[in-house]
Amino acid sequence: MQIIEVVPLGRQRCKVRTDAGFAFALYKGEIRRYQIETGEELPEDRYREILETVLCPRAREKALYLLQSHDRTEGEIRQKLRDALYPAEAADAAVAFLREYGYLDDMEYGRRYIEIYGTCRSRRRIREDLQKKGLAPEQIAGLLQDGGISEQIQIRSFLEKKGCTAEGITPEQKRKLQAALQRRGYSYGEIREVLSEFPDLYEGKPFSGDFCEP
Repeated sequence: MQIIEVVPLGRQRCKVRTDAGFAFALYKGEIRRYQIETGEELPEDRYREILETVLCPRAREKALYLLQSHDRTEGEIRQKLRDALYPAEAADAAVAFLREYGYLDDMEYGRRYIEIYGTCRSRRRIREDLQKKGLAPEQIAGLLQDGGISEQIQIRSFLEKKGCTAEGITPEQKRKLQAALQRRGYSYGEIREVLSEFPDLYEGKPFSGDFCEP
């Protein structure tokens, strides 16, 4: 492969961009040691040496460091390593290491996530959150099926926090309440089921709940 450019990254490191469509970062001393220059060829054996002796061990250390603050999914680890200019092969090696020693388990991460948020976030919200974190659709479907999430309980809790009771609610207030719950990701069917407990009655008392805020 050919080196397209070598760009300084601060005072100590450089970004090495190749014509193979990826880049990696090395310290300036390593740039000199491996004779990396713009426009020059980087032989495959030399790149393999850089990958195995420098980039893979460094990617593993970076991944372990990322897990010190809080748990992460495989997708998050890979994105962080990509942002830090580790090539895919180094990221693969780091992820394999984390899996081998039990540091990385997306399904376990998803179960813990649902334990924490399953009582206050809708199924749609949790699905979107886990998708952003890189879990596969089939993983998320399995987690939601086993998670014991009750949207009706969450909706009733929301109504209680708003001071909502079955008396003193107008049809217009009920519509606003439904819109607020839908913005939170709750399904129309679950919302309708709970709101069916609230007849369209109004006794002249102002209602305290602010339906417009999700």
